[in-house]
Amino acid sequence: MMESLPAQFAALSLTELAAVVLAIAYLLLAIRQNIWCWLCAGISTAIYVVLFAEARLYMESALNVFYFGMAIYGWWVWDSGRSESAELPVTIWPLRLHVAAIIIMTGLSGTSGFLLDRYTDAAYPYIDSATTFAAIWTTFLVARKVLENWWYWLLIDTASIFIYWSRDLQLTSLLFAVYVVLIPWGLVSWTRSLRQQAAVAV
Repeated sequence: MMESLPAQFAALSLTELAAVVLAIAYLLLAIRQNIWCWLCAGISTAIYVVLFAEARLYMESALNVFYFGMAIYGWWVWDSGRSESAELPVTIWPLRLHVAAIIIMTGLSGTSGFLLDRYTDAAYPYIDSATTFAAIWTTFLVARKVLENWWYWLLIDTASIFIYWSRDLQLTSLLFAVYVVLIPWGLVSWTRSLRQQAAVAV
């Protein structure tokens, strides 16, 4: 499959390239807790709404409509939650909330996976459903600046690498591989901020 990568790069449109660059910029800025990450996310997802619709990947297009809305929401939360001297603080949510979310996501993924498996020609219907619902939940966690989002993204993006690669979407797979490499950096950076906040509060 590696021999197809040069051809994919050659066929890459400027629009798609812009979406990829902005998606990476979003993650790098989110790691630094820079509110401008949401602008990059908004533009990138708006581009992907059109690209996926043109490719007749309608669920992916719809998911990016959600991401666009979350970019607006994330900007509003981060902006309204900061003060003159500090950004919106990083938080940790109780384990029971995550357990409840995982149970709900499992139920939704099972139902969606069953319907996709029974009525469509979807590839990996259950895994695709699981990563989709998990991504929706995790994007909300990023908007609320919840530390645990990084652990969710690590699992989601790792699974996505193999899904996209197996569907001959090597460039997208490589994009998610970049995400996986950057995620530990985000986890460490946000954990450091959380500890600094705790030290100041003492």
